[in-house]
Amino acid sequence: MAFAIHGPVEEDDMEKRGHKIIGVEPGSIAEEMELAPGDRLLEVNGNEVEDIFDYEYYVGGENTILLVEKEDGELWELELGDGCGDLGLTFENGLMSDYKSCSNQCIFCFIDQMPPGMRETLYFKDDDSRLSFLQGNYVTLTNMKDRDIRRIIRYKLAPINISVHTTNPKLRCMMLNNRFAGEALKKVRMLFEAGVPMNGQIVLCKGVNDGEELNRTIEDLAGYLPYMESLSVVPVGLTKFREGLYPLEPFDKAAAEEALDIVEGWQKRVYRERGTHFVHASDELYLLAGRALPEEGRYDGYPQLENGVGMLRLLECEVMKALRRGEGKEGSRKPETLSIATGQLAYPHLKRLVEKVTGKYPWKKVHVYPIRNDFFGEKVTVAGLLTGQDIIRQLSGQNLGERLLLPSCMFRSGEEVFLDDVTRAQVENALQIPVNIVKSGGQDLVEAILRPGRQQAGGGAPARGYELKEIKG
Repeated sequence: MAFAIHGPVEEDDMEKRGHKIIGVEPGSIAEEMELAPGDRLLEVNGNEVEDIFDYEYYVGGENTILLVEKEDGELWELELGDGCGDLGLTFENGLMSDYKSCSNQCIFCFIDQMPPGMRETLYFKDDDSRLSFLQGNYVTLTNMKDRDIRRIIRYKLAPINISVHTTNPKLRCMMLNNRFAGEALKKVRMLFEAGVPMNGQIVLCKGVNDGEELNRTIEDLAGYLPYMESLSVVPVGLTKFREGLYPLEPFDKAAAEEALDIVEGWQKRVYRERGTHFVHASDELYLLAGRALPEEGRYDGYPQLENGVGMLRLLECEVMKALRRGEGKEGSRKPETLSIATGQLAYPHLKRLVEKVTGKYPWKKVHVYPIRNDFFGEKVTVAGLLTGQDIIRQLSGQNLGERLLLPSCMFRSGEEVFLDDVTRAQVENALQIPVNIVKSGGQDLVEAILRPGRQQAGGGAPARGYELKEIKG
């Protein structure tokens, strides 16, 4: 490691250049180099750093040289060894650049269907390909230039998650309200030809991109196998706040059955030809149609969990595995009554699983309560979009027992705050009962029932990824 120190630079010359450091990990290379919060990273190997991907690519190379402006204006040139890896730096902006907002006006956009008065970050529409790699967000490709595609290929970033919705160029322009949306489909071909792994998503709108259009889209995207690794089909989510928006209809049993027939037909065909089921329908479509969930093997390892594909099957498999292992035998057999709140969609399935748990451990009595979504409207039935105020209002006066279990998907990532800014502590105070936050796994559910006081940190994936994914700083 070598240091070269230059004199201070004129303030006007360096104004806003580079990336401000806000944290240095103890014991890291950055601490050894005497970098500190307030310093600014200007260049790596003579290259200005556009964003986090530039930074990680250059730092991971050979003979890394950093140009840093210290807080007092002094310039330091630091030469590191080959392949130094993580330096232990945290920057003011997680992406090291501004987030790219969405240029589309999708007819199904969930953010357009939200009430006023919620926190500002919930109204930001992102369509940033970098968040696809960092957070699993889905992007439409309409914000991306050929240069962005070439960078993905050069840096070997993968997988990229793509909101396709339809491969009919004219229909895609209509659905996204963007005249370039059809042209953007050519970028899927570029990624395929470069061998970049992808996942696709179809938000299914009744009478728009279902039926023969859904058939066409699945067929076209199956042509990108093996690099288009999976494709999810999820029904549009509709709130009560749709005044002035495109007239969309909710999915009913017949429409869900038709969609499932198409998806399952393609699963059989693709599996026969390619050894993968490829396209997967969301749990919601199965529940709406009144059909049994697919067996575990048909989910191909659950690549689309965050889109609500296979969550209930995986939960059931994990609960049954935990019960077979005899979870809780070593615990206390003290009788206890507790309660669980969930969305209306998952309620019957969760209730059956909880009955299996209490059947093996009868000293536990568990009340499962379905919460109606008054905040967004009764058509929104997933647990991940429930609010604290609805939980308080509907559970007040109910027999909740000694504690209440709530799934982590109801909370903001890494925090104990609901979508309406009600906190876990406020729910506890209103209901006069301890609230345990439970992760999404089946073993977590069994342990939370059997072991009082076990609680995980708040925050988890939304029940369906396309509905609402708040930007993380």
